Amino acid sequence: MANNDTNTTSTRFSFLNRSFTTVNKEKPPQLDRSLTKFVDSSRGGGGGGVVRRLCNFFESPKPKPSSSESPKLRPSKSIENTDSPAKSLDNASAIRLPGTEDRIVLYFTSLRGIRRTFEDCYAVRMIFRGFRVWVDERDVSMDANYRKELISALLGENRRKGHVALPQVFIRGRHVGGADVIRHMFEVGELEKVLEGLPRTKGGFVCESCGDVRFAPCGNCCGSRKLFDEDEGVLKTCLECNENGLIRCPDCCPS
Repeated sequence: MANNDTNTTSTRFSFLNRSFTTVNKEKPPQLDRSLTKFVDSSRGGGGGGVVRRLCNFFESPKPKPSSSESPKLRPSKSIENTDSPAKSLDNASAIRLPGTEDRIVLYFTSLRGIRRTFEDCYAVRMIFRGFRVWVDERDVSMDANYRKELISALLGENRRKGHVALPQVFIRGRHVGGADVIRHMFEVGELEKVLEGLPRTKGGFVCESCGDVRFAPCGNCCGSRKLFDEDEGVLKTCLECNENGLIRCPDCCPS
């Protein structure tokens, strides 16, 4: 019985055994020729047509240089756009902010609605704090008058036609620029020279009155923006605070 079962099993699966043997011993001739051609072409033999076609498919075409200029001498975009950061404070624009000749004025926003803008504002603030200089920080998101003041200083009569990006820095009353300019001046060591002679602060100083927010609730209306007129018996708008019921911190933001 055991011999009969063995013969029956071998007979039943003999076709599968032959098929497996055929697959293991033989390879399609077309596959061998294609693989040999691909390997030879990738090693430099046969011109490398297959590899070139694959590279052309996955890589974007490179722009051809014009005949009038050499590709080795062509400046990159980063070099072409470094004109404005390289200018020193003495050669800065003629834009002035009256009454700020003794300080640094930084227009920025504390809102995180636009990530790039918030990161630029934060970076500039940290750069100045690293030098321990006192900065007149004017948050345009906390007081609309600062936004109007900045637009008027930079755009003048064309305020409706232009756009002002944040942050913007004025040093000793003269407009310096935005985050790219401050970063460049900091990296090349020029900013330290410009800040010489400006008021300094203690390391790690934090205003106890406002917590470095630079604003405090109005003491006249307690931040409500409304005052009750006892003579007329009506509520009136407080004229000492901004649209948010805030005033500049009297301890860390002297006029």
